[in-house]
Amino acid sequence: MQRELITYPDQRLMAEAVAARTLLTINDVLCDPDRRRVDLAVTGGTDGTAILSAMADSPLLDSVDWHRVHVWWSDERFVPADSDERNDRGAMAALLNRLIASGAMDAAQIHPMPADTRSSREAANASGQETAQVLMDAASHYQMELLHELGQDAAMDIMLFGLGPDGHVASLFPDRREVLIDDPELLVVGLDGSPKPPARRLTMTIPFIRRTSYVWVCGSRQAKAQAMDATFHASCDPHAPASWLDATRQLLWIGDRASTVQARH
Repeated sequence: MQRELITYPDQRLMAEAVAARTLLTINDVLCDPDRRRVDLAVTGGTDGTAILSAMADSPLLDSVDWHRVHVWWSDERFVPADSDERNDRGAMAALLNRLIASGAMDAAQIHPMPADTRSSREAANASGQETAQVLMDAASHYQMELLHELGQDAAMDIMLFGLGPDGHVASLFPDRREVLIDDPELLVVGLDGSPKPPARRLTMTIPFIRRTSYVWVCGSRQAKAQAMDATFHASCDPHAPASWLDATRQLLWIGDRASTVQARH
């Protein structure tokens, strides 16, 4: 898809605009008589959580038939389920707990990535090979859940990404082998030794992300300016993982004035 760059005055307005765009697009998809559900993949980070909080406060929130929406994660920190480092804990607090408590959603519609069920001692004493197997099993479990829910042609309808200052999205980091995966049958992978802690993570792959209808890369503040510029203008650059993203209907880079100042020129 052709890329488009959208700029808002500041981080707050960017979050509110992406929140409104998400809610309206969910409704647009659900208006198709052939569609029974929408599958939305979210992420963590400052911008990702701010967007979910803005959705919770949006006057459009109640316009969505949330019983027809399923929520997934594009990536997750592979830590215990009760760890504050988990992306899903931030998303639950920002939006999803409210939807469940109100009866708008069922907990079964929320699909968190697997957590590390080992004790801290077991995780610390595990060999590299043992950890690699645990991560592979966790990634395989999430892939099986995707295929069970969505079939062999599984794809997301909407994916929201926060952009890292180094150009990473999800847990796809610069010059890591995960960025170069081109197997369309491999939807989710594990990684150890992430350059950004925690070291162990799960992430959706580029081939799976590129099946998505609507892909939006969001980044605010001056610290993201170089990454917004590099990833918006580059294509398939291993140094800038977000430059590999594509979509089937819409591909957007969305930021504020500070983050897009370089990309606009």
